Amino acid sequence: MRQIVLDTETTGLEYSQGHRIIEIGCVELLDRRLTGRHFHQYINPGRPVDEGAVEVHGITSEFLADKPAFAQIVDEFLAFVSGAELVIHNAPFDLGFLDNELALLGPGYGRIADHCTHTDSLALARARHPGQKNNLDALCKRYFVDNSQRDLHGALLDAEILADVYLHMTGGQTALALGGDSESAAQGFSGEIEIVRLPATRERLRVLKPSAEELDNHRQRLAAIARASGGKCLWTAAGEE
Repeated sequence: MRQIVLDTETTGLEYSQGHRIIEIGCVELLDRRLTGRHFHQYINPGRPVDEGAVEVHGITSEFLADKPAFAQIVDEFLAFVSGAELVIHNAPFDLGFLDNELALLGPGYGRIADHCTHTDSLALARARHPGQKNNLDALCKRYFVDNSQRDLHGALLDAEILADVYLHMTGGQTALALGGDSESAAQGFSGEIEIVRLPATRERLRVLKPSAEELDNHRQRLAAIARASGGKCLWTAAGEE
């Protein structure tokens, strides 16, 4: 299972108002493990970046002046994500901008849905934690994911953080390698269980029984706990059942 955790930064909030993508960050998961492969690109949008957007991500028009246009990186980007499942926090926002960028290049590129599927991690978080904050910072706190380097938004950093959050939120590792055989574990359970019997010569475990004095000390300790707790000693109650 190949997944791409993706994030973008833009010149503003609405592509319908002419805003464009200025950064794409992607990290790859294979069988729910980070592979170390990533795609990261700053993009010259051909228009100014709104001041409000700069305050969020810190990316200025001056910084983007010598960066390639989306048309120059689209083939490399699509090659990286093709056939994968995209994991995106608030997917309608990023997919709307990506589809708009593809549409500006003409009908030949289609839509993102023509190249890969997607999962919205924000919708997933809302279903699992209804009535709570489910932005990326809140999820980092909830799942103990370190986001101390996240002073400003950045597509690649946010994608890396989201990958950790997503894995925690959906159950962590899916395969447990026994005996160091990670390859066979990743392939899944075969449905057959091998019963391993211990050698007949193996020494049996010794069972040590308490002495009468130890039993008496134990009863006295339980009685003291019962008195101190107003008769709510769990071990005494369990013994009486």
